[in-house]
Amino acid sequence: MKIISLVPSITETLFDFGLTSNEIIGRTKFCIHPGNLVKEVEVIGGTKNLNIEKIRSLNPDLIIANKEENEKLQVEELTKDFKVWVTDIQNLEDNVQFISEVGKLLKKPDLARNFNKSIENIFNDIKIISPKKVAYLIWKNPLMTIGSDTFIHDVLSKIGFQNIFSNQTRYPQIDVSDLQEAEYIFLSTEPYPFKQKHVEEFQVEFPSKKIILVDGEAFSWFGTHLAKKAKYLQHLSKL
Repeated sequence: MKIISLVPSITETLFDFGLTSNEIIGRTKFCIHPGNLVKEVEVIGGTKNLNIEKIRSLNPDLIIANKEENEKLQVEELTKDFKVWVTDIQNLEDNVQFISEVGKLLKKPDLARNFNKSIENIFNDIKIISPKKVAYLIWKNPLMTIGSDTFIHDVLSKIGFQNIFSNQTRYPQIDVSDLQEAEYIFLSTEPYPFKQKHVEEFQVEFPSKKIILVDGEAFSWFGTHLAKKAKYLQHLSKL
């Protein structure tokens, strides 16, 4: 089966299931894991600006997209000529189903169960006593955060953090004044590339709050990526 992946975390998941560049024939420029393998796969644009003609020339048996990551009109254009699986992962339960479906597709159900069990164990090993109030920032100008219907929100809640913007949906724009309630402010390394200098800037603005630069991939990459983040997420749960 010749597959094109339109999302970085999907590409990584397919490689984790043992596929090679013989089966994964196309990926986006943002597909960076596993580094030694993705370089062998043809780039078909970015997640939001796919090169439709290049995809057509590769003639895949299946294209795997994501409702949130990819542009609807481009995905609809591809469905005219190809079989397209549009994933929609908003929480950890959806992720379990996604991994299971990948296992079924690739005839590796046991491997899928192993990945799901590994991810389940991460959160089973975390004991939450009292949730800590957090604001998780994904963009700087304007400031943007995450609502309750996101994968990031679910991961945060499972490691003991209460999203102060849980009354909102998707990725709302906020003001600095809206952060007052937070005990912690998480600055994500993606999609905006927050760095240590931004931590220092926010610390000046909010000297009594804990400002932490966090690995955006650990919170937003669905699929098998979470299985590799056990120590990191368990560390954050103990803050």
